[in-house]
Amino acid sequence: MGDPHRIGIVGLGSISAAYLKTLVESPAVVITAVADLDAARASTVASELPAARASSVADLLASDEVDTVLNLTIPAAHAEIAHGAISHGKDVYGEKPLAVTMDDARGIMAAASRAHVRVGSAPDTVLGTGTQTARAAIDGGTIGRPIAATAMMVTPGHESWHPNPDFYYLPGGGPLLDMGPYYISALIQLLGPVRSVVGAASRLRSERTITSGARTGERIPVEVQTHVSGVLEHADGALSTLTTSFDGVATTAAPIEIHGEEGTLAVPDPNLFAGEVRVIARGSRQWRSVDVAAGLIDASRGAGLLDFIAAGRDQRPPRASGALALHCLDIMTALLESAQTGRRIELTTTVDRPEAVPLTPAPAWRSGSASSGF
Repeated sequence: MGDPHRIGIVGLGSISAAYLKTLVESPAVVITAVADLDAARASTVASELPAARASSVADLLASDEVDTVLNLTIPAAHAEIAHGAISHGKDVYGEKPLAVTMDDARGIMAAASRAHVRVGSAPDTVLGTGTQTARAAIDGGTIGRPIAATAMMVTPGHESWHPNPDFYYLPGGGPLLDMGPYYISALIQLLGPVRSVVGAASRLRSERTITSGARTGERIPVEVQTHVSGVLEHADGALSTLTTSFDGVATTAAPIEIHGEEGTLAVPDPNLFAGEVRVIARGSRQWRSVDVAAGLIDASRGAGLLDFIAAGRDQRPPRASGALALHCLDIMTALLESAQTGRRIELTTTVDRPEAVPLTPAPAWRSGSASSGF
């Protein structure tokens, strides 16, 4: 397998713990540098990683000891960090969304192309057994020809649990850009790319009150739409109805349902790697569980990064690619534009449906070995 691939992490907030768990368990990679606006936090994390050193962001981006930059900053900083990595000839893999605007996202992809480096992006949860088993069922003809889907995410917002929820309500945040990538990436896995959208959106309040942590009682502004609904027309003609909300309380709807001529699939939460897939066939009155048949077993955040690195080695497209993230962002920004203008929006991007993930045990996908089939 050769020397481990060297990773530098920028941004050590809440999500970094999940990535660190996955990466430190993989012999395919080594974390050589970490950086955060909070230097003390970077030093603490580095002290727990035998090969890592705490660094400034600028030094990490320029370091000869980093092959790929893992960008875990807030959305507003995604483009800046990505360009910094690319300018130093490094691949970059980041948290979703790819950028806040399509102009920024296109700029990242164009810069990467000029520099002959690669871009990858979360979410990678759709590589787990939940979404991949549903995909295998669809591709195997379990529900016949897919004709429509529903995707539903309803919560009261993040201020009830997150100690610093500000950025969820600023440009680059909101329920669509925050949670939409999970649902839209899953819909692309299941039904393929999208060619047009129609959207509607609203905002319940102009400010929110933090109700957890040291800032309890503090009011924060809301500058984005907090309930977004829309219809996605897939390239093959299937129609997906998507709702993402920070204004509701809860829902009993399945996170995703795929409706076909011969049955309906209930797909588990795309924010998770695993979950039960259920199906009901035409003429039946009972749902039944679908046996796990595809995807990464016991996966966690960072699985997409490991696939991204393996794809570079194997000279194949990564499953959690920059092109997929660009298409997802195109869908989301088009939904918001449609909501504002009242027009149906034709998308300006497309993407190939990512390669399916075979059923892969945890030791195999974490090893990054060519024999794993991942």
